[in-house]
Amino acid sequence: MAKNMKIKTQRIEENKDRRPRAVAKYVRISPYKVRVVLDIIRGKSVDEAIAILENVSKAGADPIKKVVKSAAANAEHNLGMNSHDLYVAECYADQGPTLKRMQPMSKGRGYRILKRTSHITVVLDVVNK
Repeated sequence: MAKNMKIKTQRIEENKDRRPRAVAKYVRISPYKVRVVLDIIRGKSVDEAIAILENVSKAGADPIKKVVKSAAANAEHNLGMNSHDLYVAECYADQGPTLKRMQPMSKGRGYRILKRTSHITVVLDVVNK
């Protein structure tokens, strides 16, 4: 049994993605709003993506900028890469747990308010020259 576990962990380690990444979980913004901004920066260099995010007037730009900077810092600190040679290879926003609230209505009714959360993931990679 222990041998199978060692083989399994070895196989997982071989297939592990070694690209720098950063994840922001439980961000209180709808993933639909975040995906609009992520589509703008996908495929851009890190410096260009940060410059775009500083000038975009969308609510999702600030948390995405933090995640991109965090991924670049992870690349420099953990993997010894230069952040100027990196680009945004993958970026996506998954839906997190939804906070359910009620808005009172007339005649004892209640209107449901869904406050959505997002898990934002940014994966960087080295530019092939």
